[in-house]
Parts: sequence; structure tokens; C-alpha cells
Amino acid sequence: MRALTLALMLAALALPARAQAPITVVVNFVAGGPSDLMARLMAPELSQQLGVPVVVKNSVGAAGTIGAAEVARARPDGQTLLLSPVGAMAVQPHFRRDLPYRPTDLVGICQVADTPVVVMAAPNGPATLREALARAREAGAGFNYASTGPGSIPHIATADIARRAGIGMTHIPFRGNAEAVMALLRGDVTLFADQPGTIRANGLRALAVMAPARSPEFPDTPTTREEGLDLVYSIWSGLFAPAGTPDAFLARAEAACQRAMVAPAVVEGFARLATPITFRGREAFARFWAEELEKFRGIVESAGLRPGD
Repeated sequence: MRALTLALMLAALALPARAQAPITVVVNFVAGGPSDLMARLMAPELSQQLGVPVVVKNSVGAAGTIGAAEVARARPDGQTLLLSPVGAMAVQPHFRRDLPYRPTDLVGICQVADTPVVVMAAPNGPATLREALARAREAGAGFNYASTGPGSIPHIATADIARRAGIGMTHIPFRGNAEAVMALLRGDVTLFADQPGTIRANGLRALAVMAPARSPEFPDTPTTREEGLDLVYSIWSGLFAPAGTPDAFLARAEAACQRAMVAPAVVEGFARLATPITFRGREAFARFWAEELEKFRGIVESAGLRPGD
């Protein structure tokens, strides 16, 4: 009997350990874009902190709302999370009446970044925002600008530039940052306003920073205020879970996120992306998100923006 017991114990030890189900972080924009790169920097650190594999999945389309809806519908068991920028979380609820989720279908775990929007052009495009606006006045509806989808911050911010300047521009939406940058380089569009991470990587021109002060990453680039337009826009990003996810998991994920955002690999990686780390825990992030929802309700309504614009 003792020999049989020992044999069973040895056999059990020889069996591979049951693999733990990975946590999937859904990114609602294309691979290679700012959100995707942030998620892939964070994933190894989150995995180490949570003790389970963390994989990144891109679910793209409709200005980030397809990926957000996927997570909103997921089982609230901590296995599916969302890394999303502001558009799908605070703009789209006011922009689209047919949105397939509500903000209350998701719960914030942590905010990880807040990046000033930069207006950019191709290397052979306009050298300044003032020059771009002058071209737009001449071209009228023939002047195109890119966005990462209707109701995204690149759309809202550039539409606001056109409105404040009293200029007609044509909005050309794309599925994500990479497609918009390619259109800019091909000359299909003249302007694109987004997170600055792709400017140096693609040799683009930074025309204006939509922030109260100049960016340390682009000290020679004027602000939109300096260019005569009193506009401030930024793109924040955060980690979310389906509503109803157990509080115990949310607390663990919040702590893991906080530790991940000070890990050297993440700090250095975000610096390469020209993306300032801004951490807010669950309570502070919930208050901030509520304020952003109200802010963009006012912006969308006052601008009279509709999905077809």
C-alpha cells in the first residue's frame, strides 16, 4: 500500500501543472497604434503582479466602440479587461444614440496616461498650423483631415479647430492611428490630430500642441493658443472591467496597475511614446471619468456634431 501511495504521488508530480487561464486585455484600436503599444508595455508587468498570463487582443472598429462593447458584454470574472482611450468612454455615449453599451456597463480600474493632442502634418505638408488653416480657407471642402473614427478625439478636436477658425474641412475617418498616418503620408489628408507617439517614428511634422503650455517632448512646437485658437484637448487612457466584476479582483488589478506604471520598462516605454504616465486609482478615476462624461456632453452638444459629420 505504501508503495502504491508513493507511486501515485510521483505520478501526480509528473503531471504538468494546470495552466491558469490568461487575462485578456482588449485594445479597441489597431495593432501598432498608441493604445496597442501601451497595452503591450503594460502586459508583462501586469502578468507578473497578478501571477497569470496577460495577453493583448485587438478588437477594432467604430472609433473604439466595438472593443468596448465586447468587454461590456464579457463575463465579469476578471478574465477580460479593456484598455481604452477617452473617445469610446466619454465621447461616444453622447455622440451615438445607437451605442451598444452604456458607461455603467464598465467599471474603471485605473487611469494610466493623459497625453496632449498634437496637430500633425506630413513632412512635405504645411509647416505651421496657421499655414494649414490658410490652405483650408483656399481649398474649402477640398481640404481633408483624418481621424481614428467618428466621435474619436482626433475627430472632435479637429472639428473644433475648423469651427473656431470658421473654416470648412472634410472629415475622413479611419479605423485607427496607423491607417490615418498612412493617409497623411500619401497626401490623402493634410492634417491629423492625435497622440504624439507616431510623430518621430514616421517623420511627421508637429504643428501645434493642444495644451495650456508647450510640451517638453516638442519644445519648439507652439500651442494652439499661441496659434490663435484657445483650444485644449488631451487623450487619456485607462483600464476597465465589465460591471459586476468582483471587488476583490478589482482591488488586486488596481494595485497591480499602480505597480506596473512605475516599473522601469513601462516608464521608459511610455517615454519613447511621448506619453506622460498619469495614474489614478479606482475612486479618483471614477470621479475623473464622470467629470469627463459631463465635459464632452457639453462639447458635442455645443458643436452640434453628429455621427455623419
